[in-house]
Amino acid sequence: MAADDSSEQAPSYIDYEAFLDPEFSPTAFANSLVIATNNPSDTPIDLSTPLSRVLFDIQEIDTHIHTLTTKSAIPLLTHTKEQATAGERIVSDVEAQVASLTDGYERLHKEVIQRHEEADQVRIAVERLWETVKIGRAVGRCLTMGRQLETQMAEVSGSGGVAAAKKEDHRAMVRASNTLISIRQLLSASGSGEEGEHVSRVDLITYLQNSVVGPSESSLRNRAQQIIREFSMSSLASSSNAPTTYAQSEETKSRTTSAVLTLQLLNPQLLLAALQAYLRTSLTSSLASITRALDNLSTLDRTLLEVAARCQNIVAIESLLDTTKPPQPPSPDSQGVKVQSRNLLEPLLAALDTSSLPSFFWRSLAEGLAPRVSNLMSRGGVSARALRTQKDKVRDNVRDCVLRGSQGPGGSKSASGWEREAAVMVGSVIGSLAR
Repeated sequence: MAADDSSEQAPSYIDYEAFLDPEFSPTAFANSLVIATNNPSDTPIDLSTPLSRVLFDIQEIDTHIHTLTTKSAIPLLTHTKEQATAGERIVSDVEAQVASLTDGYERLHKEVIQRHEEADQVRIAVERLWETVKIGRAVGRCLTMGRQLETQMAEVSGSGGVAAAKKEDHRAMVRASNTLISIRQLLSASGSGEEGEHVSRVDLITYLQNSVVGPSESSLRNRAQQIIREFSMSSLASSSNAPTTYAQSEETKSRTTSAVLTLQLLNPQLLLAALQAYLRTSLTSSLASITRALDNLSTLDRTLLEVAARCQNIVAIESLLDTTKPPQPPSPDSQGVKVQSRNLLEPLLAALDTSSLPSFFWRSLAEGLAPRVSNLMSRGGVSARALRTQKDKVRDNVRDCVLRGSQGPGGSKSASGWEREAAVMVGSVIGSLAR
């Protein structure tokens, strides 16, 4: 036994540490064997010696392994049996744990996953119910505003139900415009999560838009445009629209203010278009009437009186726009939004590129009148001779017309400061007479 121990402990000539080194390189080891068994100066290299060395080392290692396995067979088999037994015990314990985990998973699946699936279905149902409630609220709000709009439109026209016993209420136009804007804002808020989402898909809302909102907006627009078109404050010329008392004058101003605010709320461009149309109508009528009057001087005084009345109306509407501030739309997002213009006159003056509506009226009238007077004089005849004969009277009448018209209704403004406009108008008429 001692001999066996001594033989096991005998050192081996094989360098096991070199083979077990992590940095061991087979090519480097083979190269070292070839160099060690050959002379570097030899041209033919002898590979049999290093190959025999390697084979001998392999045989030695194989013999050593065989010796170790033969002597240690019983301990190896015993160790393997112990490892197999331990593995079986571990597998048995693991199977028990797996069975326990499987039972726990099934219990959790019944108590948690199935309940979660049921709860998720309930959540989906609640979300859909909430969407339905939101749509219902929005539709209810639209219908409420629609009924409010119908009532306000009845007040505007002075007809229908209780309003039949009352006269037309022009202030209801502004209230109806605000209601229209509120409905329009609700229907336009159709983004995800907004109040008006999916509301436009409801048939009742489509009916409301077609039968109430659309006709009401058209009626308000037409009514406001008509009020501006028929605006008259001057008492110089006979007109069915001209007020005769102070109360009537104030009522006309109030009604026109409501019309102006209504168009501004519906669409500021509508207001600009209506005012520009009013100015164009005054210019066209004045230009045509003065041209006819110059051809028949017996009607000149009455015609210039009518033109002065039109200018007084323009002065009145300029004063009204100057004192009217832009309305604030009924929107929660409009709070804190600064209004760019101080009043409703500034956008009109900017659109016409002028500093004053009466100045724009007289200068535009003079620009259109000059070629017509020139054409009248070039034709000659009795009218041309009469114009030349009464040139001084025509000059004075035209100048008085400009100064009187620029004063506004009842002489509310000073006539000074309009000499330049008077000179332009006189020059458009008299300039052609002197040729």
